[in-house]
Formats: sequence, C-alpha cells, structure tokens
Amino acid sequence: MLVSCHDTRWDEASGDWHILLEDLQDTHALASVWPLPPTLSDCESIVCAFARFHASWWDHRELGKSIGTWANPSELPQGQKNMAQAMAKLSDRLGDRLSPDHLAFYERLIERAPALSQRYHSRRHMTIVHGDAHHWNCLLPKPGMAGGPRLFDRDAWRIGWSTGDLAYQMALHWHPDLRHRRETHLLDVYHAELTARGVTDYDRRALRDDYRLSVLWATMMPAWQHADGIPPVVWWLHLARIHLAAEDLDCRELLD
Repeated sequence: MLVSCHDTRWDEASGDWHILLEDLQDTHALASVWPLPPTLSDCESIVCAFARFHASWWDHRELGKSIGTWANPSELPQGQKNMAQAMAKLSDRLGDRLSPDHLAFYERLIERAPALSQRYHSRRHMTIVHGDAHHWNCLLPKPGMAGGPRLFDRDAWRIGWSTGDLAYQMALHWHPDLRHRRETHLLDVYHAELTARGVTDYDRRALRDDYRLSVLWATMMPAWQHADGIPPVVWWLHLARIHLAAEDLDCRELLD
C-alpha cells in the first residue's frame, strides 16, 4: 500500500539529497489533476487504502518506542504559544479580511488546546497518521493493471488518531456541495474497511467524534501553511473550506 523506497541520501554539509523510489509510472497514476477531486469510486479506493494503512499500525505496541515519539503534556504551553504566533502572522497578513468571528474562534481554540489534547494523551485508538493525506498523494492502478493504491510523500507522518488524515482529505479540500454528498458515505466505507482489517472496540460513533475533533484541529492548517511560506492560492481556499466544514459539523460545540 506504500510506494517502496530503495535508497535515501542526505549530505548535511552541502544540503544535497536524493530519494530513490519504486518506479510505478507504467502501472499507476494520480486519480485526478489538482485541484479536481477524484471520482467517488476512486475516493472509495483511496479511503480504503488509508484504512488498511491505519489498521496495520492501530495501537501498535511500538508506537512511541521504536516508531515515533509521543508528545509530552508539558509541551502544551509551547504548543499554544506556537499556535498564537502562527495566528498573529496570518492575522497581520489578512488584516480585515480575517473576520472578528474567526479571530475569536482561534482565541478560544488556543485557550482550549490543553483540554482538546486529552484525546491524544489517552494513547488509545492511535496509529501512524500520514500527515499530508490529500488525494494527490495516492497513486491508483491504471485501467487493466493489477495491484492496489500506493501512498507516498510520507515525510509529515506522526502518531495520532486516524481521522486527521480523513479531515485533511475532505474537510480541508472540498467545497460544501461535494463534501455534503460524499463525506458520510466515505466515513462509512472507511469504518467498514477498518473493521474488516481487525480494528475492534471502535464503533462508527467513535469515528464520527474523532472526525469532528480532527476538523476542529484542522482549522489551524491554513495558519501553519502560511507560516511555512505556502502560497495564498493554497491556504486562502483552505481557510474558507475548513471553517465551513467546522460549522456544518458544529465543531464550536467542542470549544465549550
């Protein structure tokens, strides 16, 4: 389900680097050209690929040991400070184009960050999250070719709860009309595949609750992208779409 990596090199002194990946150009291709969303059928294939990936690391005994590290609760004040700094930069950039309502929303989100982080610090129903899980980081088999989807561009991976990848795919990238027609169905498809792959004691309601929380956290993504120097053509549209998703899912309720 992952694109194989045959070799990597990085020279600290010069900054030169290379990554040698498996050659899939004859067998696989992107589902669509950015920013066009894939067909529903292709989206089903993609969320099932992520479900299989997540299930293979679900509550794995090596999480936080030989695989990644757990964030320490003592780091939360610095995390809040980082959030505040990123939002200040975005606010300075946008001026009156960022509404007072959104500013108040972010102030409350930063204030509530310790309480909202309790889900993470439970260390329950956790896995490896891709971290940049848009649909164009998944290659699908070309017509007539065998094999399944292949995920790539995994440099943003981390330990987390799986719906962070789903919120990134749908809530951040889709306008409301498309999201309204597909979101619930794809969450159903994802949960069915997760269950088929052996994940237990994680019902559909738990998935819904985690998804809402992931959408809430994803409202910070435009601020992080702006701080990282990503152009406005990306984060400006994300800002609009993620807040519409948060409103539809009543994520503000989680800030009470």
